Amino acid sequence: EVQLVESGGGLAQAGGSLRLSCAASGFTFDDYVIGWFRQAPGKEREGVSAISSSDGSTYYANSVKGRFTISSDNAKTTVYLQMNSLKPEDAAIYYCATAYDAIAWLGEALDAWGQGTLVTVSS
Repeated sequence: EVQLVESGGGLAQAGGSLRLSCAASGFTFDDYVIGWFRQAPGKEREGVSAISSSDGSTYYANSVKGRFTISSDNAKTTVYLQMNSLKPEDAAIYYCATAYDAIAWLGEALDAWGQGTLVTVSS
């Protein structure tokens, strides 16, 4: 059974930092693209960042470029999202999700989702 378990959400001040973790199990980690979507109340879901565990290539939404960094620890089958210089508009539920390749991930043809972790940013 594929499982994605997020952690690390919480409350941060604007300008502060948080690190999200996504622990994956139940599939061949190295073969997949894993990343983060977010959704705030009343807003569309947004693909924030993703990483290919096989070659380390990354994707970032324009809204987070230069502030967020995604990384992967293949030995721990865990993906991290380091979020710096947080803005109030980054507040959302962040979901970890996986797909077989980048095209599928960007097209939201996803194989599994985590339960989500809430990020709140105070101004």
